[in-house]
Amino acid sequence: MSTTPRSYDEITRSTVPAPDGSYRATPEQKRATEAGELFTTADEGALHDAVSAALTSSGLDASGVTVEVKDAHVTLRGTVRDIQLLPKIEAVVRGVAGVDDIVDHLVVAAK
Repeated sequence: MSTTPRSYDEITRSTVPAPDGSYRATPEQKRATEAGELFTTADEGALHDAVSAALTSSGLDASGVTVEVKDAHVTLRGTVRDIQLLPKIEAVVRGVAGVDDIVDHLVVAAK
C-alpha cells in the first residue's frame, strides 16, 4: 500500500519538475546533503559505503580521498601522498561490485 502525501509541499516535490527537469529534494536528501553525504538514493548510499569500506580495508593510505556516487558511476576526489597510489586506489574501487565507471580527480599532494 502506498502512502498518501501529507502536504502540498510533498505533492509538488514529487509531481512538478523544476524548469531544468529535476525534482526538488526530499527532506531526507536535504539532510544527507547537509551532513556531507554525496549520494541521493539508497542504492547509491550502499555503493558509497562499499567503495569506502574497500578503500579502508585495502591498507592503502586513502584518507584524503572523497567518494561520490551517482548511479553506478564513482568519482574520486582529493589528494594522495604518492603517485604510485593512484592506480592502486582505482583498482580497489574497480573491484567493488556495482561500480560501472570511475572518474578519477585525485591529485598528488606537494611535498
